[in-house]
Amino acid sequence: MPRLPIALLLAALSAAPLFAHAKSARGGSGAGGGHLSPNANLTTLDPIPPDGGWEGLANLLETLKPGVDTRLDPAPSQVTDRIERLLTQGHNDEALALIEKRQAERDRQGTRGTDVQLMFQHARALAALGRTQESIDVYTDMTTRFPELPEPWNNLAALYATRGELDRAQDALNMALRADPTYADARANLGDLQLLMALRAYRQAGGQGAPGAKDKAQEIENLLKEKRQ
Repeated sequence: MPRLPIALLLAALSAAPLFAHAKSARGGSGAGGGHLSPNANLTTLDPIPPDGGWEGLANLLETLKPGVDTRLDPAPSQVTDRIERLLTQGHNDEALALIEKRQAERDRQGTRGTDVQLMFQHARALAALGRTQESIDVYTDMTTRFPELPEPWNNLAALYATRGELDRAQDALNMALRADPTYADARANLGDLQLLMALRAYRQAGGQGAPGAKDKAQEIENLLKEKRQ
């Protein structure tokens, strides 16, 4: 899960997956020990490898009939795992395209229920692409529909903090900790956020001439700089 930006400099967009996913194996030997196609273990998420090992006559015959894509449709968990890898590797445009394709397929198939992980990844991809308000909208929808999940609250707080909306970030972190009091990332984020709020308050007080306020602000700034190192 993302940690809040210290002094509003951290992007806080590299969230970990909301849930763990079991990988599902596809392919394997058919009944009777028959040989499978070279593409039998691939899904449509994988590129078709070049043919190899065929005799010349077989190649000639293959050119006389239409090609057959023997790759399997990926299981939902395989799609989710692929999206996760793309997000981790920073291929955010590709991840978003795959997310939107999966969402469209679910709508077309009339799939009931909500894929919470896909929704969470959607918000992360949008945030990583700088589409902050759209990401906030998705996270907000998640907090409305699934208030018991702390991760959307935590990530929502990170986005609010990057926009300088510290009070809203604090409210979101309090909701994350209400959902899960043991959520360490949210607890640490709340500590960083309170430092930022104290810095803001001392700067304002210093600007109004309060004795010692500027020195307090400098102390907090120094502490934040140490945390960044």
